[in-house]
Amino acid sequence: MKFSVIKETILDELQLMQGIIEKRNTMPILANILVNVNPEKVDLTGTDLEVGLKTYFQASVEEAGGITVSGKKIFEIVKSLPDGQPITFKENEDLMMEISSGKTEFKVLCLPKEDFPLVPEARFEKKIVLPLDKLKDMIDRVYYAIAQEQRYYLNGALMIIKKNALELVSTDGHRLSYTSAFVEGLNHEEEIRVIVAKKTLGEIRKMNDDKMEFDFDENNLFFRVHNRMIISRIIESKFPNFEAVIPKDNPHILLVGKENFSQSIRRVALLASERSRGVKLTIEKNQLRLYSSNPEIGEARDNLEVEYKGPELEMGFNSQYLLDFLLSASAEKIRLELKDNNSAAVMKPELEADIKYTYILMPMKI
Repeated sequence: MKFSVIKETILDELQLMQGIIEKRNTMPILANILVNVNPEKVDLTGTDLEVGLKTYFQASVEEAGGITVSGKKIFEIVKSLPDGQPITFKENEDLMMEISSGKTEFKVLCLPKEDFPLVPEARFEKKIVLPLDKLKDMIDRVYYAIAQEQRYYLNGALMIIKKNALELVSTDGHRLSYTSAFVEGLNHEEEIRVIVAKKTLGEIRKMNDDKMEFDFDENNLFFRVHNRMIISRIIESKFPNFEAVIPKDNPHILLVGKENFSQSIRRVALLASERSRGVKLTIEKNQLRLYSSNPEIGEARDNLEVEYKGPELEMGFNSQYLLDFLLSASAEKIRLELKDNNSAAVMKPELEADIKYTYILMPMKI
């Protein structure tokens, strides 16, 4: 195996691999990247057995072959070399990869390609194409509400593909984030519902193009942009019935400026309990009072003018949960739909753009 390539051509692909390769040393081979050298291109593959990435680049190939090498070390080596210079990669007889550029040389111990786990291939016969920029915006609206816990079906977002519509939903049991968008030309015959792992969604956010191809089989999801393909094992479980969680009868409407609301929460949260991060909201006619206290530090109060004509309500919320929504909402004003002191609040941008966004947040006792 021997090939040469300009630094910038391979560096971007190695950079993407850093989010995929296994950091824990449970299986040494998972910290490696499979390098497969073909007559005119080089394939790179990384996986942690749950999420994988396949990519390729053009190179000057002298000898085909394959080997696995530390994903972290090869990235650090390539990054350290001068910009714009060709780098030569060669496998020697001692199962080592020789990396050279100019007068600089490295030898890195490798593992045989036969030890690398098999990564599934996709056919992309279903012809499903998703608008990537819109998908990334939608991921931003659900990413923060994905749980990381033993209920593994919550460790991802539910993706729903309908005729001319795309939906994403996430929940951690305390809150739920739902977003949907019209996608012209999305004409798959049957509705598709799959849970996409959080790590996979994070890798999709790193991709850049105007569209992304999507495919799936019985066990895996496939997302492809040009030369890069993400492979993700399907999370096998039933996602909670989110439609039943979204309140239908919250009659009291509050409108508040997003920036003022965000700044006020940040100020008051400075003296909130570190464990609960709780902030109390007292809602009166055209006024919102915020309060927090910590017996070991003190208390904080703030007042905001709002648009509200309903009954007086007093509700406690996790300040970080409020800020997560406000940071991802793009509208100037936020709409809170409320029922009573103990029921879930519905938060939405006042004016919906082409992506609809609904956030359900359970109150807490403070």
